[in-house]
Amino acid sequence: MIDKIRMAELTSQEAREHLDDKAVVLLPMGSLEDQGIHAPMGDYLAADLMAMEIAKAARADGVATFVAPVIPFGGKDYFESSHGGISISHATLCGILDDMFGCLHRHGIRKLMIVNGHGGNVPAITEVALRWRQKAGLFVPSMYLWQVAYGELPALIGADKAAKSSGHGGDPLTSVGLHFYPDLLRPDLVRPSPTGSAIKGLTISGFSTISYDGAKIQVPIEALEATETGAYGCDPTLCSAETGSALTARLAAIGAGLVRDHVARGLHD
Repeated sequence: MIDKIRMAELTSQEAREHLDDKAVVLLPMGSLEDQGIHAPMGDYLAADLMAMEIAKAARADGVATFVAPVIPFGGKDYFESSHGGISISHATLCGILDDMFGCLHRHGIRKLMIVNGHGGNVPAITEVALRWRQKAGLFVPSMYLWQVAYGELPALIGADKAAKSSGHGGDPLTSVGLHFYPDLLRPDLVRPSPTGSAIKGLTISGFSTISYDGAKIQVPIEALEATETGAYGCDPTLCSAETGSALTARLAAIGAGLVRDHVARGLHD
């Protein structure tokens, strides 16, 4: 098996030889938005590195796994208020994914898995994956990294600590960042997320919701109106490189297992 993992590093001849119908290709994607005033905006950096960890673990199991270039811009949502952030419309993101699927499918590369690091990408992923299943029989799973990580955190660090550290701008992404690229984070800016935000006399209960009579109601607000620090509902001071290392290992094991046991066998209709 060739040592190169990133598709961008393959020569065209190497691509012809190694990107065959047995190869698995991971498609990482994320966003460029406020991840907390202490963390780099590009969570796609972590998604890309996690895809590499999954690929390495899958290769250790004998599966020829490659990583496509990361999609760095996320689908538009309430985080467009992030200063310096770049997001793209749902239609544009669908178009990018659609074209990527089409190019790979043309060359007989049908064993695909998305490694996603942004919730705003989920609608586009769902639409495109369903379309390609219907028209070409592709069955492409998507591993939403941070959603999986939220479920894994209690077992790794304890339920009480996980409840306090988990949230936007906290775990899992801050701890994963401290593991992957500690020099890019600003420990001097880390502080608990603000509370008590309100808009038009209503208590903000999430990045797109207010609370009324005990119920969450969706409203057109932006992330900056919910939190001035980018962190929400969590205490980033509890995050650590140790937690990030444990999470990274667990996410890599889950992803590689999915690749080995299912994607590599061909999830086609």
